[in-house]
Amino acid sequence: MSERADALAFRELETLVRNLGEEVAAFRKRAQVAEARLKAIATRGGGGDAAAEERVAGLEAENASLRARLAEAAGRTDDAIEKLRFLRQQHEEESR
Repeated sequence: MSERADALAFRELETLVRNLGEEVAAFRKRAQVAEARLKAIATRGGGGDAAAEERVAGLEAENASLRARLAEAAGRTDDAIEKLRFLRQQHEEESR
């Protein structure tokens, strides 16, 4: 009976190893295709799409501008809050 369990376990292990080998082969093929695509892109135009790089540069500039505007607006908001606090204090002092 022990031999049958060992034989069954061996067959399962054999099936698992075969399946794993097939998966590794599939991953290797995908990696080779991806490497070929990267090489083609690199040889086509210096490593990338010029229009996409230009778009990214434009978006980065726009992002920097928006961050500056946001910081400026935050500063004005802080100033307005301070003025409101001062006015509230003035009003509370006058009410006493």
